[in-house]
Amino acid sequence: MKIITVCGSYKFEKEMKEITEEMALKGNCMITPIDLTKPNKEAYTEEQALMLDRMHKEKIKLADAILVVNVNGYIGNSTKSEIEFAKSLNKEILYYTDLIIK
Repeated sequence: MKIITVCGSYKFEKEMKEITEEMALKGNCMITPIDLTKPNKEAYTEEQALMLDRMHKEKIKLADAILVVNVNGYIGNSTKSEIEFAKSLNKEILYYTDLIIK
Protein backbone atom coordinates (compact mmCIF):
# COMPACT_ATOMS: atom_id res chain seq x y z
CA MET A 1 0.00 0.00 0.00
CA LYS A 2 1.19 3.49 -0.88
CA ILE A 3 0.01 6.81 0.47
CA ILE A 4 -0.62 8.99 -2.58
CA THR A 5 -1.55 12.68 -2.75
CA VAL A 6 -3.61 13.67 -5.78
CA CYS A 7 -2.50 16.83 -7.61
CA GLY A 8 -4.04 18.59 -10.59
CA SER A 9 -6.25 21.34 -11.88
CA TYR A 10 -9.72 21.64 -10.36
CA LYS A 11 -11.12 21.68 -13.90
CA PHE A 12 -10.38 17.94 -13.88
CA GLU A 13 -12.35 17.31 -10.70
CA LYS A 14 -14.33 14.47 -12.30
CA GLU A 15 -11.17 12.68 -13.45
CA MET A 16 -9.53 13.25 -10.05
CA LYS A 17 -12.45 11.55 -8.30
CA GLU A 18 -12.48 8.64 -10.75
CA ILE A 19 -8.74 7.90 -10.55
CA THR A 20 -8.75 8.39 -6.77
CA GLU A 21 -11.46 5.76 -6.42
CA GLU A 22 -9.67 3.40 -8.81
CA MET A 23 -6.35 3.75 -6.95
CA ALA A 24 -8.05 3.31 -3.56
CA LEU A 25 -9.72 0.11 -4.77
CA LYS A 26 -6.24 -1.16 -5.65
CA GLY A 27 -5.25 -0.75 -1.99
CA ASN A 28 -3.72 2.73 -1.93
CA CYS A 29 -4.42 5.34 0.72
CA MET A 30 -5.41 8.43 -1.27
CA ILE A 31 -5.09 12.02 -0.05
CA THR A 32 -7.13 14.45 -2.12
CA PRO A 33 -7.41 18.22 -2.48
CA ILE A 34 -10.29 19.78 -0.59
CA ASP A 35 -13.62 20.13 -2.38
CA LEU A 36 -13.83 23.84 -3.14
CA THR A 37 -17.19 25.47 -2.52
CA LYS A 38 -16.34 28.40 -4.81
CA PRO A 39 -16.00 28.05 -8.60
CA ASN A 40 -12.16 28.20 -8.57
CA LYS A 41 -9.18 29.25 -6.48
CA GLU A 42 -9.33 32.76 -7.94
CA ALA A 43 -12.60 33.24 -6.01
CA TYR A 44 -10.63 33.09 -2.73
CA THR A 45 -8.57 35.88 -1.19
CA GLU A 46 -4.85 35.80 -1.87
CA GLU A 47 -4.26 34.77 1.76
CA GLN A 48 -6.79 31.93 1.49
CA ALA A 49 -5.30 30.71 -1.81
CA LEU A 50 -1.81 30.69 -0.27
CA MET A 51 -3.15 28.73 2.71
CA LEU A 52 -4.73 26.15 0.39
CA ASP A 53 -1.43 25.78 -1.45
CA ARG A 54 0.54 25.39 1.80
CA MET A 55 -1.89 22.79 3.13
CA HIS A 56 -1.67 20.81 -0.10
CA LYS A 57 2.12 20.78 0.16
CA GLU A 58 1.74 19.42 3.70
CA LYS A 59 -0.33 16.59 2.20
CA ILE A 60 2.52 15.93 -0.25
CA LYS A 61 4.93 15.66 2.69
CA LEU A 62 2.75 12.93 4.22
CA ALA A 63 2.65 10.86 1.03
CA ASP A 64 4.93 8.27 -0.52
CA ALA A 65 4.01 9.55 -3.98
CA ILE A 66 1.91 12.09 -5.83
CA LEU A 67 -0.53 11.37 -8.62
CA VAL A 68 -0.62 14.16 -11.20
CA VAL A 69 -3.99 14.29 -12.96
CA ASN A 70 -2.72 15.61 -16.30
CA VAL A 71 -5.71 15.15 -18.61
CA ASN A 72 -4.61 15.64 -22.24
CA GLY A 73 -1.11 16.38 -20.87
CA TYR A 74 -2.23 19.60 -19.16
CA ILE A 75 -0.22 20.64 -16.09
CA GLY A 76 -0.90 24.12 -14.69
CA ASN A 77 1.48 26.33 -12.74
CA SER A 78 0.28 25.23 -9.28
CA THR A 79 0.62 21.59 -10.23
CA LYS A 80 4.09 22.21 -11.69
CA SER A 81 5.06 23.74 -8.35
CA GLU A 82 3.69 20.68 -6.52
CA ILE A 83 5.67 18.34 -8.80
CA GLU A 84 8.88 20.25 -8.11
CA PHE A 85 8.14 20.21 -4.38
CA ALA A 86 7.53 16.44 -4.47
CA LYS A 87 10.76 15.92 -6.43
CA SER A 88 12.68 17.94 -3.82
CA LEU A 89 11.39 15.46 -1.22
CA ASN A 90 12.28 12.44 -3.41
CA LYS A 91 8.63 11.43 -3.75
CA GLU A 92 7.53 9.12 -6.53
CA ILE A 93 5.65 10.95 -9.30
CA LEU A 94 2.78 9.10 -11.00
CA TYR A 95 0.92 10.52 -13.99
CA TYR A 96 -2.77 10.01 -14.77
CA THR A 97 -2.02 9.68 -18.49
CA ASP A 98 0.25 6.70 -17.71
CA LEU A 99 -2.37 4.96 -15.54
CA ILE A 100 -5.62 5.29 -17.49
CA ILE A 101 -6.76 2.49 -19.76
CA LYS A 102 -6.16 3.57 -23.32
